[in-house]
Amino acid sequence: MRSHIMIRQRGIGEGSRPAGPHEVGSLWAVVLAGGEGVRLRPLVRRICGDQRPKQFCSLLGTRTLLHQTLDRVGLLIPPERTVVVSLESHERYLAREFGERSGAIVLKQPMSRGTGAAVLFAAQWIEARDPRATVVFFPSDHFIAEEAAFMQRVREMARFVERQPEWIVLLGVQPSEPETQYGWIEPGERLACPGRATLYRVRRFREKPTEEVARTLLVDGGLWNTFVFAAAVGLLLAAGRECVPSMSERFARLSGFWGGEHERWAVRQAYALAPTVNFSRSILETCTQPLGVLEVPGLTWCDLGSPDRVLKTLAGSRISVPWLGASTA
Repeated sequence: MRSHIMIRQRGIGEGSRPAGPHEVGSLWAVVLAGGEGVRLRPLVRRICGDQRPKQFCSLLGTRTLLHQTLDRVGLLIPPERTVVVSLESHERYLAREFGERSGAIVLKQPMSRGTGAAVLFAAQWIEARDPRATVVFFPSDHFIAEEAAFMQRVREMARFVERQPEWIVLLGVQPSEPETQYGWIEPGERLACPGRATLYRVRRFREKPTEEVARTLLVDGGLWNTFVFAAAVGLLLAAGRECVPSMSERFARLSGFWGGEHERWAVRQAYALAPTVNFSRSILETCTQPLGVLEVPGLTWCDLGSPDRVLKTLAGSRISVPWLGASTA
């Protein structure tokens, strides 16, 4: 495991070369694994005997949620271009998770500064190694039954961004019910997209709507927001400079410290002085860059944000969970 509080450059991006002025960089993945999972703590304590964050718990089956996410990402993107963003305080769980997993890149934040910091920190790090990269971001607390089909949609999303690098594109799952605890996306005009993918311009984000609004969204073609999204790394950093200049300025200063003896100090300083930023609210909902949403139909997807949602997912699957002692089918 290449695991760093501040990241050393050695061994990272091996075999790559600088991109030319009109070249497309490599496809990278960033797995967001820095949450604390407060709402699931009682269930996690029952399963694991401690208060570890949910991404380090085997809620569904025998693999942790983070392990499941990395296996899913690995269907499309290799470990040497997969970056896990977590926290220093998660060190002991990270050590267990990656003890036998080769090629992992782990960025450990000194403290939590919200999803905005995790996204922009990872983007800054990748941009220093692959300035023309396309990056796909994945939360680490999702359940997806049809993983190969889901990653095919990720592939289509990434291909669109590679061809149209001025866009930020999210995956929106076709909903099965008027869920009030998810974020929703209202699709706008349909966009031209190669292949069989259905892509729309984002008209509006609706975060945790009322039941009445959720029912309307369900009828009108609204989509569940997975927070899986793709963007050219340079465009993402430009959106950060536009929407959260104070945080972006702090992280931009790290470019002179990567791989050096003062790297650790520089990252600590950047986080100590940076504000806390919610990426969706402060960047996606306010940036001037065009936003698209690629529809994901007919898949079983769940954001495992509460005990009820975990149990509901288990009830609808054939997953055997040791902590229940039997299959829930």
